[in-house]
This record gives sequence, structure tokens and C-alpha cells, in this order.
Amino acid sequence: MDKVRIGIAGVGGMGSFHASYLLEGQIKDVELTAVCDIDPAKLTRFANLKTFTSSAEMIRSGEIDLILVATPHYDHTTIGIDALEQGLHVIVEKPISVHKADAEKLIAAHTNPKQIFAAMFNQRTDGKYIKAREVIKNGELGKITRVNWIITNWFRTEAYYASGGWRATWAGEGGGVLMNQCPHNLDLLQWIVGMMPNKMRAFCQFGQWHNIEVEDQVTAYFEYENGATGVFITTTGEAPGTNRLEIVGERGKLVIDNDLKFSRTESSVSEFCKTSTEGFASPGIWEINIPFKSGPAGQHQVITQNVVNAILKDETLMSPAEEGIRGLELCNAMLLSTFTDSTVSLPIDPVVYEKELKQRIATSTFKKEVKEIGPANMTDSFR
Repeated sequence: MDKVRIGIAGVGGMGSFHASYLLEGQIKDVELTAVCDIDPAKLTRFANLKTFTSSAEMIRSGEIDLILVATPHYDHTTIGIDALEQGLHVIVEKPISVHKADAEKLIAAHTNPKQIFAAMFNQRTDGKYIKAREVIKNGELGKITRVNWIITNWFRTEAYYASGGWRATWAGEGGGVLMNQCPHNLDLLQWIVGMMPNKMRAFCQFGQWHNIEVEDQVTAYFEYENGATGVFITTTGEAPGTNRLEIVGERGKLVIDNDLKFSRTESSVSEFCKTSTEGFASPGIWEINIPFKSGPAGQHQVITQNVVNAILKDETLMSPAEEGIRGLELCNAMLLSTFTDSTVSLPIDPVVYEKELKQRIATSTFKKEVKEIGPANMTDSFR
């Protein structure tokens, strides 16, 4: 194979965005040959391609080698499993599934190591996050003691939520800000610090700022096995928003916003605390602005090119889909903690969470009002 034939399942907002850069030739050694969508009207602008109204038909058509799944969330699992079982390579948009039980089924379907199975966690290509992860993996920060992320620059309007009947519903999307916007941040959180919490207490507010039934504001508290603590705060109802990640360790503090700053202590904080004879002393600090390569303008394109290169050239995957279950578990745990009004232990029981979610779907009385707002400029959501 010298060129990968790719098909897109779902050509709404994200699917159309992926189709645009593929048709513009921004990815090497790949050709967009087919698209599918259950709404025939969305297929009319792809008259030069093979079009299908069923993902199953496209998967079995012989027209594609790789499928990019950009449908509403629940279909990520079923389409992904079908494609893997039919021998295709797969990229699945975030989240890889709505809940942990489905994610486990999807991951279990990837039995052939020759099949490439990736997730669209495009923010892993951001230079400041890559460099922060390197600093921590290299031991420069020492033992992690605290993690705080305030990520409130995901502002969304009522028009956004009204733009699709599936959006912001338990039955259609499976959640709100945690399920739609924050999969990136929850993936990065565990990817950068290299560990998952073992306890969590979260407070999710449902429809706090919008006419929706799912969460649009969240504050969560974590505890880690090594004694570290963490706080995660997000919302789609705040403007101007903040994006500030602090990671504190025995040897100082990393602050990640527009820049990457390292306040490095001259000695171990705990050692200084125990050995200093002065009551108000503190260890000396070196203030370091850590340089990093700016991330590419087209983060999604980088992930897609990486997958194509993995198929053709055995390039290492930047975002293996199997790793998507970790951020998803953080999301599920926050909602489960709120559903049960209790502290939850991680890993969570996937059966318990699925039952709680299905109960909310079954008892929902929310009536969704849908309003067409025209084609969306998806690049606005990536800033």
C-alpha cells in the first residue's frame, strides 16, 4: 500500500472539518474516498466521493482502509467495533466512548496489532504540554504533590446547544462539558502527570448556565495514592475564561497557560522543611521560562498524518485509542460522585456507572428545542 484510503463516518461539524483538510491535500499519502451520514442532505456536497447513509455499508464497501469516526458519541463504540472487526484501521474522535463499559468493549475489539487504532486527542501535539510531560518524566519536578487545572475558556452559547438534537442530553451525548469539551484536558491531565487519582469528590451542576439537562459547571477534588491532591474546575458558562494548569512537586512548580514556567527550588521542599532552623525561611527559587516548540497550527492534521504514517511507515502513535479510557474514567467518576453525592474510588465499577447513566436516560423529561444555526466554523472552538 502506498496510499491510505480514508472514509469519514459522520459529516456534521467535526466530520466536515476533517473532510475539508483531507480534500485540500493537507495530509500526505492519503485520499478521502468515502463519507457516510444518516442525513442524506449532508452528503450532497460530497458528490465526487462514494457516499453512504450507513456506516456498516461504508465499512464493507471495499472503498476504504481507514475510518475516521466523527459521529455523536454513543456511535463511537458501535462503529469502532464494527470497523475493527472488519479489519479496518480506525481513528475515533473524542471521547472514545460515553462510558467505561463501552470503552472496554471497544478496546477489546482491537485484537490485531497490525491494525492502527488511534484517538483524536489533538492537544497532545501542543508543544508546552509535550515539554511539561518531559520535565515530569525526567524527574525535574520530583514527587508530584498537587495538581490544579482551571479550564473555563470553553464558553458556549445557547445557540450552540440548540444546534443539534443530540447535544447536551443524556441519551444523545451522555454528558455535557466533561463529555464534549474536556476530554482533551482530562486526557492531558493524566498523560502529563503520569498517574491517576485513587479517590475523587466532584460537584457537577446541571443546566446551571444553559437550558440543558447535563453538566455545564464542575468542581472536582482528587486524591492520589502518593499523597498528592488535585482540583479540576471547568464550565461552559464563564467569559472571559481561564486556562491555567499548575503542577507542584518536591522541587518546585510548573505553571502552564500561554507559557511554560518552572519555579525550581534549590533543594527538596520536604527536606528543607525538616532541616531548616529558621521558622520563616523558604528554599531558594530559580525562575525559569522553559522554551518549547510552538504546536502546529493544524493539530488535528498532525494526528491524522501520524496515523497514516503509522500505517505506511510504522511510525509510533501519538494518541493510541486504548489510552482514551483514562480520561473517560475521570469524566465518569466526576459524574458518578455527583450522582451518588459521595466520594468515589478509582478505578470505578463500569457496571455501576452505566446503570446510573441509563437511569437518567430512562427518567429524563427534558424537551430539547433544536434550532438550525447554519454551518459552524469549527476552528473557533480550537482556540
